[in-house]
Amino acid sequence: MEHPKLLLAQAQELKEELVATRRHLHQHPELSDMEFETALFIERKLDEYDIPHRRIGDTGIVGIIRGVKGDGDTIALRADIDALPITEKSSASYVSEHEGVMHACGHDAHTACLLAAARILQNSRDLFRGEVRLFFQPAEETGGAPKRFVENGAIEGVSSIFGLHCAPDLPVGVIGLKPGLNNAAVDRFRIEILGKSSHASTPHLGVDALYIASQTTVALQAIVTRLSSPIEPLLIGVGKMSSGTIYNAVAADAFLEGTTRTINQKARLFIRQEIEKIACECAASFGGIAKVAFTEVTSALINDPAINAMATRTAVSLFGKDRVISNRALSLNG
Repeated sequence: MEHPKLLLAQAQELKEELVATRRHLHQHPELSDMEFETALFIERKLDEYDIPHRRIGDTGIVGIIRGVKGDGDTIALRADIDALPITEKSSASYVSEHEGVMHACGHDAHTACLLAAARILQNSRDLFRGEVRLFFQPAEETGGAPKRFVENGAIEGVSSIFGLHCAPDLPVGVIGLKPGLNNAAVDRFRIEILGKSSHASTPHLGVDALYIASQTTVALQAIVTRLSSPIEPLLIGVGKMSSGTIYNAVAADAFLEGTTRTINQKARLFIRQEIEKIACECAASFGGIAKVAFTEVTSALINDPAINAMATRTAVSLFGKDRVISNRALSLNG
């Protein structure tokens, strides 16, 4: 790509539109694989920019921009579009209008940035050769969408993919890059514990699923603190527990949901094995049964060193060395 400063000038001219797009998306968030209005909004924008596009599944979108200088490499730019099941408490004029749903992870900004980039690149096709594909990916929070893009041929012929993520730990205007391992792999687990109900006055006649769930939650942390190397990043988080129907009865069942973060496939398989082992053995020791299910959300993000170096050089040339961190710390965020 030639003339990066020319493209930067165009981006600066689009500031008001970019902000308006982001605020619109923030006001109308949608959960994973339910981004129907978001997808329609993106398609209307791509139509406005005269960019051809197609659907991937129900809500994924691929746009295509071809340079007029002839054949060349094909690269992809990617943004995620889904929101989280969180109630927004804000006095901002663009607060979420959908109760219990919020763009709390910055995907509204990611989408707005990619739409702005799409408009700039479409208007600058005379500056480059080859093809740019625009990936608007649904369901980043729950996983599965990248596989759909692959299965539908979206990455065929693509030499490199570029994406960005909002980083609240960095000052505004600072860009962070990292070669190699950048983000951990993310898995989701769900543990169902089956017990037996009884009156609280006769706990010995039942099997307390809530008690088993509590013991399991604590025991899982031993995988990190006692069964794995202390110098290798490994994380287990239980974020949700539900159990019981009434205050004076032993709970007949309980449910735990959580996430793991690992930096290599060996650790990823190890942690799954140990979670299932601990859950089942803990349940059995108190007379219950545990059923464990895992969902792969995303693999570890490993940045190609050569591509990262190119992106770093471009960022430094545009914004200056003092606004670019070229070896950002590893993140366990997916």
